Amino acid sequence: MTENSKRRDFLKIAALGGAAGTLAGLGSSPALAAGSVSKSGSEQGEIKVAGYDYDRVRGIMDGKTGIPGRKVSFHYENIYDVNASAFGPKKTYEVTEMGLIPYVNRYINNDFRDYTLIPVFISRMFRHRNIFVRADSDIKKPEDLKGKRVGTPGYGMSSNTWIRGFLLDEHGVKADDMHWIETTKSSDGGTLNKGFSQYYFPDSFPLVNGPPDVDESELLLSGACDALITATTPKSVSDGDPRIRALFPDIRAAEQDYFKRTGVFPIMHVVAVRRDAIDADPALPKAVFYMYSGAKQIAYDNMETTTALKVSLPWIKQEFEQTQELMGTNFWPYGIEPNRKELELIMRYVYEQGLAKKKLNFEEMFHPSTLALVESA
Repeated sequence: MTENSKRRDFLKIAALGGAAGTLAGLGSSPALAAGSVSKSGSEQGEIKVAGYDYDRVRGIMDGKTGIPGRKVSFHYENIYDVNASAFGPKKTYEVTEMGLIPYVNRYINNDFRDYTLIPVFISRMFRHRNIFVRADSDIKKPEDLKGKRVGTPGYGMSSNTWIRGFLLDEHGVKADDMHWIETTKSSDGGTLNKGFSQYYFPDSFPLVNGPPDVDESELLLSGACDALITATTPKSVSDGDPRIRALFPDIRAAEQDYFKRTGVFPIMHVVAVRRDAIDADPALPKAVFYMYSGAKQIAYDNMETTTALKVSLPWIKQEFEQTQELMGTNFWPYGIEPNRKELELIMRYVYEQGLAKKKLNFEEMFHPSTLALVESA
C-alpha cells in the first residue's frame, strides 16, 4: 500500500471522527465512530477550540474531523489574543493554540499549570527570512553581526530565540556578541515593551531600551542600529523600501540548506488543553491529538489532488512533492519523537539566552497520555 493510499484510508476514518475515538482508546462503537453524540458526551459539554484558521485545521472548522461524543466549535483568534486568554484570568478555551516558547517561559518562571501541552505543533517557520540590514551595509554574512547593534521589537520573541540559536550553532555568533536595542513600538502597529520583559541574564548583558515611539524600521533607516531581527516583516520592507534588504540573499536556499544539514523545522506554536477539562474527561488529550492529526491529513490530501485545485496555487502539487522529497512524506509531524530535536533545542535556547531561570526536561510540560502517541499513515 502506498503512503498516499494509507493517508486516504486514514482520512476516511478521521472524517467520521473515528480516528480520535479508536486510536485514542475512547472506544470503537459504530455509533460513536460515526460522530453521534452520546448522552454522557452531551453532558460533558462543548469543546471550544481557538487558533488561526490554517489549512491544517480546516477539517476541525468544518466538522470533518472532531472528538467522538463531543460538540466541537472552532473560534478564530490570533496568537496574541489566545496567549492573553490562556495566561490571563479568562482561559476561555478548552483547547487552544499557544506560543510554545511563551508557554515554556511561564511554565518555568511562573509555575504556570492551567494548561498542559499536547504534541501538536500547529505553527512552524524557518526564520532565516527575519534578519534585515541596510542595503549599503557591510554586513554580508551572519558572522558580520558580531559587535553590531541589532534592533528588535522584542528580545524574547519566539522567532528571535530560534534565530539566535542558529546564529550560535551554525555561525558561532553568541547572543552577547550583538548589542540589542529593544524598541517600544512595532512597525506593524503593535505597542510593545514599555519596560523590559522577564529576562535572566547578567546586568552586563548588552540590551538597552530603544527611544520612545520609534519602531524597528525607523531605527534601522535612521542608522541607530545596524541590523534587525524580528518576527514580523518590517513595514519598510513590506513597502518595498530599497534601503533595506534581507541578510540572506536567497532565503529559500538558506532555509532548505539548514534543514538538510540539521533536520530542524523550527516550532512556533503548540496546542494546549485546559487542565480542568482533562480532569472532567481524561481521554481528552489523546482525542484532541488525533482530531488535529486528522485535519492535517485532509490538508495534505487537498495539496496532492489534481482533480480540482483546492489550494490557489497553479503548481501546488509540484511544490507539495518537492517538499516531501526534501522533508519526508509527513513533513509537518505531530508527536514527541519526530520533534525531539526541536524540543530539546528550545529548552536549551531559552535557558542559554536568558529567557528561563532554569533548564527542564521538555517532556514534563506535555500530558503523560500523549508522550507516546504517533500518527497513522
